[in-house]
Amino acid sequence: MDRRNFISSLLAPYFAGRSDLPNFVLLLADDLGYGDLSCYGSREIHTPNLDGMAKEGAQLDEFYAFPTCTPSRAALLTGRYPLRSGLTRVLAPREHFGLSDTEITLGQALEKCGYATACIGKWHLGDMPRYVPNRHGFQYFYGLHYSNDMTLPVVDWPPVRLYRNEKIIESPAHQNTLTKRYTEEAIGFIDRNKNRPFFLYLPYTMPHIPLAASADFRGKSAYGLYGDAVDEIDWSVGQILTSLKKLGLDQNTIVVFTSDNGPAIRTELVARAGSAGPFRGGKGTTWEGGTRVPCIVRWPGHVPSGLKLDGIASLMDIFPTFIELANGALPSDRVIDGKSLVPFLEGKAPSPEREFFYYSGRRLFAVREAEWKVHFIERKRGPKGHLSNPVYCHPPQLYDLVKDPGERQDVASEHPKIVQRLSRIALDFQVTMTPGKLPPPFWKTFLPRLHTTGPR
Repeated sequence: MDRRNFISSLLAPYFAGRSDLPNFVLLLADDLGYGDLSCYGSREIHTPNLDGMAKEGAQLDEFYAFPTCTPSRAALLTGRYPLRSGLTRVLAPREHFGLSDTEITLGQALEKCGYATACIGKWHLGDMPRYVPNRHGFQYFYGLHYSNDMTLPVVDWPPVRLYRNEKIIESPAHQNTLTKRYTEEAIGFIDRNKNRPFFLYLPYTMPHIPLAASADFRGKSAYGLYGDAVDEIDWSVGQILTSLKKLGLDQNTIVVFTSDNGPAIRTELVARAGSAGPFRGGKGTTWEGGTRVPCIVRWPGHVPSGLKLDGIASLMDIFPTFIELANGALPSDRVIDGKSLVPFLEGKAPSPEREFFYYSGRRLFAVREAEWKVHFIERKRGPKGHLSNPVYCHPPQLYDLVKDPGERQDVASEHPKIVQRLSRIALDFQVTMTPGKLPPPFWKTFLPRLHTTGPR
């Protein structure tokens, strides 16, 4: 038993039976689009458990992530824009770069409040020993260190490995049963910690490509294997909610379901991908389709049933929201960009977020305030899925997201003062941005002798 788990075991009797501290279950899909759930408009994929969760809680319609997975996961677990932690791009296996020791994760913050913590699923914040979940506030880990498609032997990438804590237990991982096994592990963690506050972080591997589903779901969806994978996630959510009810934890557990970015875009090579709903673009872009994701929050007796919430919110807001509910204190030695959503989720106040800044890599591509969104830089995908290089918009493009959610009609020439004001907001925010240590260029990860940056 390491020092962290030893201290946690000493604290457990003090927190046993505490009913004043809520439990947290945070469910994160991988590459799930805004339009992939029935409650968000899908007519091809049916998600009865998530629909039921939305009817019993709140459905957020303007919830944001970042264009790719590592930056989104960094933002989620630190409450900060990814550039602040330096996690600006997708990390590769065996890369000597990851979540810095100086960052404070949601797991660490809640552990300090007496919570049992677990990460079950895809981590993707670093593969080397110093970057893994057990070193960053999660007492228990079961899952993958990186994406399920990172298996190229020609660039010294190992088979996809399944870990329990820091031990490899399966290589290559049997992907068809990952969602099922994650669910079983999650229910086991809940049962073991039913008498104390707990934080369960479950970042699913699916529906990231390569798609997979267990025998009970494979071939069942009218939307092909993608639909099968989403159906199984929906089943998993239902199993976890049922477990909470059986253990009498339902009323004292806040459950959040969301996604790390928009869907992979349909191309000549990807016929069955997710749906961004009414929005333009998808994964890898800062159009709404790449960054606006579904978010459902359920907490009986606190979050009103059937609540539909308009107003800007993001993955970063989960950190301060959970810390407030756990009676903890936010770190005072760093910028926390997220804001507590507690009154917003209770239907008592508008969202505290006034703007959202659309970062991709190291650059600020766009900013939103109210209905207005201005683009300074854009990227597009070609027919085979390749992203174009970033291109500066001269002049900036302006869209009214209420009248034109698909970002089809640039109205910058009609509203020059709004463009000027949003540009000033972006510039003022950039002044506050101090980047963390940044990773080397991604191409260096393909050359093992070059992709190290040394100790961090």
